[in-house]
Amino acid sequence: MLNDLPQPVIFAHRGASAHAPENTLTAFELALRQGADAIELDAKLCADGHVVVMHDASVDRTTDGSGLVDEMPLEVLRELDAGCRFDSAFCGERVPTLEEVFAAFGNKTFINVELTNYRSLRDDLPERVAELVRRHKLERSVLFSSFNPLALRHIHRLIPEVPIGLLALPGAAGAWARSPLGNCIPHQALHPAIQDARPPLIQTQHRRGRRVHVYTVNSPQEIATLFRWEVDGIFTDDPLLARQIREERA
Repeated sequence: MLNDLPQPVIFAHRGASAHAPENTLTAFELALRQGADAIELDAKLCADGHVVVMHDASVDRTTDGSGLVDEMPLEVLRELDAGCRFDSAFCGERVPTLEEVFAAFGNKTFINVELTNYRSLRDDLPERVAELVRRHKLERSVLFSSFNPLALRHIHRLIPEVPIGLLALPGAAGAWARSPLGNCIPHQALHPAIQDARPPLIQTQHRRGRRVHVYTVNSPQEIATLFRWEVDGIFTDDPLLARQIREERA
């Protein structure tokens, strides 16, 4: 299904996170209303093994609480407000589980699930996510990505029919992923940082038969430039803006 999406694909980064609190059901719903082709979200395990949707290791930045996600059970996470720090209009938003997102949007859009087990590289996140994908029959509707090569190798063994996006850290730290060394991780797409996405890299990846999805692209000039360079997709906080630019270019 990934190859059937409009080109270049507009992934709503953590939902329409320029307009709504990131990684919330409201942000994902708004992204679809704004014309995003797909949504991107961050998955990690909380203390009692549920897969929750949150980017940071802690809840401090995006909620009214404090503490590490992997030390908090779901019952405690449910009590947090995940919207009021963004804007008072969103007070009452809750931290969703991945199962809730799949139930609400799995049959409506394509979903990039970033495996964010960066504090616990070998935890059970790949098994839990693969189980949820199988349960909701979304094998053709998801893409797995991560900076954690161990998680990508593991989930590929569990559910090999789902495509993989190898996330590359910016600059020297991600050079291995952008080079032939990245071939040690089976992947169909490279996800480079915007500062590393230049025509030679894009062309090289295309020659290798891989897609290029660039993160995180928010300015009109950068969006237009990457579209001109024929990237296969972008992750943006503002899918409405990206959609307008793509339509103008067409």
